[in-house]
Amino acid sequence: MAVSFFCFICKQIPSFLLEKYQLPHQSSELLIELQYLPCLDYLTGIAQFGRVSIEAEEHYQKQSYRNRCYVRTANKIEALTVPVERGTHHQPIRDLRIDGNQRWQQQHWRTLTAAYGRSPFFEYYAPYLAPVYERNWPFLFDLNWELLTICLKLFQIKTPVVLTDWYQTEAGPGQFDARSRLIPQNRGHTQLFGRPVPYEQNFGPDFVPNLSGVDLLFCQGPAAREYLVSRESAAVIAT
Repeated sequence: MAVSFFCFICKQIPSFLLEKYQLPHQSSELLIELQYLPCLDYLTGIAQFGRVSIEAEEHYQKQSYRNRCYVRTANKIEALTVPVERGTHHQPIRDLRIDGNQRWQQQHWRTLTAAYGRSPFFEYYAPYLAPVYERNWPFLFDLNWELLTICLKLFQIKTPVVLTDWYQTEAGPGQFDARSRLIPQNRGHTQLFGRPVPYEQNFGPDFVPNLSGVDLLFCQGPAAREYLVSRESAAVIAT
């Protein structure tokens, strides 16, 4: 009944709107920005599409996943935020500088170790991530690209991922435009690429959805990839 009603609604929508507001599973290519230690929904999208274009020509937006992620610690859900230089909002993302005066690398790695040090697969995956936090990163874009590259390797995601070389005002044919669609404020409520499926996490039985992908990786290990590709489509229309 629900499916029939959905199909009826779609028939009432003009074709040009359906082309603009595609469902994720109706597209072959994903257009999305870079995130810092990407959230689970982000990685799910990359795993499920045939090709991914990373928006490299946008302007920075604050209060987004571009410079933050969320992890579960013993007492709370903690945001790890990469500090950026003041006065840099709305500048080209590739030119955005990290505030090198703050010791964010040490604080982030200390939090990750405290949160996941006793997880089943931390000792296996930590050596891949630790060197990132031992380096100085002048630019946020370069840091995020390195972390995405590592995540794709650890999750065994084979999807081709490329950087855009010009800014698209809207999605092209066959593209699903997810830029700025995943926002921290909605992380526990709305997901684009899959319904939240509980898995065993640290620190209590209550499942917390859409944390950084490292939560799944450290807790589930090699099973993490299967989790991403098997999640049921959320069937969310772009708004």
